[in-house]
Amino acid sequence: MGKCFSDAVETALRYIYYDVRLGKGAEGLELLKKASAEGDGDASCILARCMWGPQYVWSGHNFPEDDKLGMEYLHKSVEQGSALGVMVALRCNEFSQEMARKMPFANLKEVFAKVLEMANAGDAFCQYTIGNSYYWGDFIDIDEIEPDSFSTNEELKSYVSENTKKCEEWFLKALNGGISSAINNLNAFYVEGVDGYVDPQPHKANGLYKMGAELGHPSLQWSYAQELEDEGNEQEGFEWRKKAAEGGQTELWYDVAEEYRMGNYLPRDLCKAAECYEKCLNQRENTFSKLASANQLGLMYCEGIGVTKDYHKALPLLKLAVEVKYPENLAYLGKCYYAMGEYEKARTCFENSSIHDMEVRYMLGIIYTQGLGVEKNIGKGIKYLKSANGIPEAQLEIAKYKKPFLGKWVRK
Repeated sequence: MGKCFSDAVETALRYIYYDVRLGKGAEGLELLKKASAEGDGDASCILARCMWGPQYVWSGHNFPEDDKLGMEYLHKSVEQGSALGVMVALRCNEFSQEMARKMPFANLKEVFAKVLEMANAGDAFCQYTIGNSYYWGDFIDIDEIEPDSFSTNEELKSYVSENTKKCEEWFLKALNGGISSAINNLNAFYVEGVDGYVDPQPHKANGLYKMGAELGHPSLQWSYAQELEDEGNEQEGFEWRKKAAEGGQTELWYDVAEEYRMGNYLPRDLCKAAECYEKCLNQRENTFSKLASANQLGLMYCEGIGVTKDYHKALPLLKLAVEVKYPENLAYLGKCYYAMGEYEKARTCFENSSIHDMEVRYMLGIIYTQGLGVEKNIGKGIKYLKSANGIPEAQLEIAKYKKPFLGKWVRK
């Protein structure tokens, strides 16, 4: 058994939260699923958070989102006897009387004591959970405080204030332990305070994201990069973006690719740009960076820029880009279809495109003169071929046809 949880859960926590640069999030998720099925309530609790999207788990894992399934896992975790699951349910406003009857604890104080014990033993996830209980005021329910629990409002305010301030210590511990999301609540605590109970301390927020970035959290390196760029320090900001990308913040590979393509902060290198665009495609959702990378890499394969020309590789990339975000590149998609012998699709793309360069006009000329995927129309094809006079093959193709006086174009 691990120090606080089962070996499976402790390993999963490391892969999913504490050391995301290992790139083993999917392996951690499978460990949790197996442990949950075997009755491990803590595994079910962590699984629930994994199902709830980037607000609860690092986006770089690309875990599937399923709020309903996540809630099922959370309820299951309580029934399986997880104190951590009870605390998370309380934080999510899911802790009900029915859930209280199912949990194997006398009350919330016992639950809190169990999680606090693991937090004191050094578990960062439990430290973050304890921090949240103080920051969001869950300690009021845990302590079973009622409106008449204090003689005066000043006593109540003092109680709330002193307990709320405890979140700072626990968020800092959780951050140092690997829970990057702790920084968001800690930053809000410093900048905004807690209305009526804790005054803002914005000076404490200075350098917070830098600290998180230096601890190696990819998401916080990205946040720090944005902070630097807002301050006008764009080159250092880009350097942190690159570190974040290398750590697994996949969407940032687009920014790195653009720098290799443009040559601003990195030596211009189109081969490396293509490699970085490729890395950016490993995202579950069609984000801007994924679509932009697909578009740019598709164009590079289509034109043979920085990579060997390959219409088979270009086609799926441009198809995704054109259909979702970049309709202006319809002609390039058409070129891919043409190269692969899908002439009807190619013609549709060409004729619906605003781009009619000489290569497109040449291809349309061939399609119509030879009747490829369309009724043969030599006259129309010749017009296209004549307008593609910069392509030697166009003139060679025209030479294969003749037009008798007052007659129609025919093949010689």
